Amino acid sequence: MTRPLLEVIALGVADAVAAEDGGADRVELVTDMDADGLSPEPSVVEEIRRRTNIPLRVMLRLSDTFGATGAEVARLRGLASSYLSAGADGFVLGFLTGTLEIDHGTTCALVEEFPDRPWTFHRAVDHALEPDRAWSDLRRLPGLTHVLTAGSPRGVEAGLDDLTRRARTDPFATDRIMAGGGLRAEHVPWLAQAGIRAFHVGTAVRPDRSWKAYVDASYVRVWRSLVDDEVARALDTLSSGSGSGSVPEL
Repeated sequence: MTRPLLEVIALGVADAVAAEDGGADRVELVTDMDADGLSPEPSVVEEIRRRTNIPLRVMLRLSDTFGATGAEVARLRGLASSYLSAGADGFVLGFLTGTLEIDHGTTCALVEEFPDRPWTFHRAVDHALEPDRAWSDLRRLPGLTHVLTAGSPRGVEAGLDDLTRRARTDPFATDRIMAGGGLRAEHVPWLAQAGIRAFHVGTAVRPDRSWKAYVDASYVRVWRSLVDDEVARALDTLSSGSGSGSVPEL
């Protein structure tokens, strides 16, 4: 099978190095988690690329809202170009309109800056007024490979049922859901059994679950094993034809 994806939030070079050492598949590079993740300096991207080989997606977001002015879009286009020159592999972005619908125009205005690069639509989708319509609108966005979602603005704990339901009933979502936003170990078996194959962690791989602590490679290794084992178990359940959907205890 293709190995499930484990993505780690990195706030800087040390985090990216630890994520790679621990076996993560990719990092999402951001700054300022007090604002739920904003765009970092291009020099950080350049230093991470010098120090690691891990695939790197960089956040394109300038404020703690899910909107962007024309001036901000212009600045983000310039940042995207700088990130590419510094060694970024892809991007993380996503915008909503004032009526909390997917802002196709603003999002595509940025995506056209990097038409050959993969990107993730971030958790703005969890704040859309009509989630089913939002997921339908995501289908029209070119180059989209993952949607970072907790299933709820309040995190995976609150959104677990919606996440698993969507993964079981919508093939487009199944292929693109990257579960994250307060993700905990006990959520992984349920998500894996629903068909989700991409997982995103931040504080879960830091001592005391604190953004003030650096990513710990040993914590990443634990998550690497957990994700691999639970997805393998889900595939075994599927191939055995049991269809019970039961989830073994961790």
